[in-house]
Amino acid sequence: MSRSRAPLVAGAAVAVAAAVTLTVVVWPDDSGPGTQNSGSASARTSASPSPTRSYPLSTAPRTIPAVREHTAARGPGWKPSKDSAVVAADPALTDEAKLLAKELKIGYRGEKSPRSGDVELALASSGKGDPESYTLRTEGNQVTISGPGQAGVFYGTRTLKQSLNADDTVPEGVVQDTPDRPQRGLNLDIARKHYSAEWIEDRLHEMADLKLNQLGLHFSDDQAFRIESDSHPEVVSEEHLTKAEVRRILKLAQSLHITVVGEIDSPGHLGAVLRAHPDLQLRNTQGVARQGAIDISKEESAKIVDDLLKEYAELFPGDWFHVGADEYQALTVSSPRASYPQLAAAAVEKYGDGATVQDLAEGWLNDRAAVIRKAEKIPKAWNDGFFTGGTVTADKGIEVEYWTGKEIGARPPQDYLAEGRDVINLNDEYLYYVLGEPNDFTYPTGKRIYEQWTPFVLRGTEPVPERYSKQILGGRFAVWGDFPNAQTQAQVAEGIRMPLNAVSQKLWDPREPKLTWAQFQQLADETG
Repeated sequence: MSRSRAPLVAGAAVAVAAAVTLTVVVWPDDSGPGTQNSGSASARTSASPSPTRSYPLSTAPRTIPAVREHTAARGPGWKPSKDSAVVAADPALTDEAKLLAKELKIGYRGEKSPRSGDVELALASSGKGDPESYTLRTEGNQVTISGPGQAGVFYGTRTLKQSLNADDTVPEGVVQDTPDRPQRGLNLDIARKHYSAEWIEDRLHEMADLKLNQLGLHFSDDQAFRIESDSHPEVVSEEHLTKAEVRRILKLAQSLHITVVGEIDSPGHLGAVLRAHPDLQLRNTQGVARQGAIDISKEESAKIVDDLLKEYAELFPGDWFHVGADEYQALTVSSPRASYPQLAAAAVEKYGDGATVQDLAEGWLNDRAAVIRKAEKIPKAWNDGFFTGGTVTADKGIEVEYWTGKEIGARPPQDYLAEGRDVINLNDEYLYYVLGEPNDFTYPTGKRIYEQWTPFVLRGTEPVPERYSKQILGGRFAVWGDFPNAQTQAQVAEGIRMPLNAVSQKLWDPREPKLTWAQFQQLADETG
């Protein structure tokens, strides 16, 4: 990757710029450079300039999430003019530059030196640091956005865009910004409620402006299987996304620096797959089927799930894939061994005397995670798929997506953290938007997230100790379609707008926000 041709101003210059008073001299109509009447010395001295104009120290750009650091300076700031353009100091930033130019309705001049009124995008010469960090420098009627990676530079363009939306100007000075957590996003259940590709693309644009970088797609559940399949077309529901639509979504997401994480939940939540393969349905000794549960004692069960995992791990280009593992109903009965002797026998056969149905389920998780690792991705799984006290334990490399402590077998988040596991926060107390509000769920409010939640609040309302900070990789706000007709797509979009804004703020900077909730709401309207 070629480096920026434009030298970046050294950090020492920032302090100097902050202390300099920018003076604008306003000449009378009949004097100043270019005046024809140069006349006598007395004539020249009598035409004195108007009083010096000094700018007050600037304030930080008003954005969501708020910038973490701003060095104030004196000056008029920057706003686009008819002669303004965006230039890229590195060809790797061409797409970001073209997008910004389109959004600001100004020109794009390619890999050119910046002129007065321009915005320049550049990769930092060292290439070191958080690739999502950036520096935005506004001085001399120019803006320079630089960072170690393309994602950071892109986030700098979001700050510029929001600042113009809110105040029509990018303030003079220097912004230095970086996210607190590497994973920040939205989780969307498209299995129980179908969303159009266009609706999902709208959410991607919204997420990008909020500097959110991960979209989880839960596309298989008891109700439906929502993405076209080549390996098992028989499992796909009538209303679904085609692979062409998914590739369009993925292309847009990639351009906005968002990773889309697919999820096929197993061994529970497989009702749609089992309708096409009823012979794989888990049944107890009386022949009663267990909803959504596949019989993990059968080799064909693993084969069909692995076929699907391989197919969609190839479709989704990101670094992760989600294998589910929650709410396997065989483990919720009083005696899994008595109710499902075939599972108990398979556990002993595979893991030896003393192995239980729980061990068989944990081994299933590890086997599915191995398929994802072979596809060179990081596996994710829900926290209630990780068990303790058995013969088999979940592999340490599986990221724990912590959503609840209410399910059977669910443990407090400290247990996972103490084991050295990485955890992502999807706390159902704050971050679960469940359509129809079943099971005591209520639609979460942005206000409650903004005022009470942080990435440390993994379960209920109590935070875990800060010593686990490095293991908490981030969080996602989750939309679930338990009662899909409870809200329209438009109502869902409006319902999650402010919660997403609040989640964005707290994942970028978990410290207590400076704005009140009312001020934050108003800012969301202004920046949007």
